[in-house]
Amino acid sequence: MGGGGGAALTFLFAALLIGGLTLVILVGIRAMVGGVSRPSPSPEGRGDVARQTTPTRSEARRLLDERYARGELSTEEYREHVDNLGEA
Repeated sequence: MGGGGGAALTFLFAALLIGGLTLVILVGIRAMVGGVSRPSPSPEGRGDVARQTTPTRSEARRLLDERYARGELSTEEYREHVDNLGEA
């Protein structure tokens, strides 16, 4: 009567169970050996990425000079930004 449909479902369930357990074990091992890591949050709550991308004053000045050279800033805006940076 069943025609073997139950055997196919049993096989599918067993395959999914074994695959899931294997995945859980591999992720657990990887986490224990240090393969999975997350950046620690900074006091500002932005993580390490914000610290790595914060430009130094000289880099900020270089970017400002480039924007002025491309015509993105007027002379007045440029001078105001330079004053804000504290560089002459």
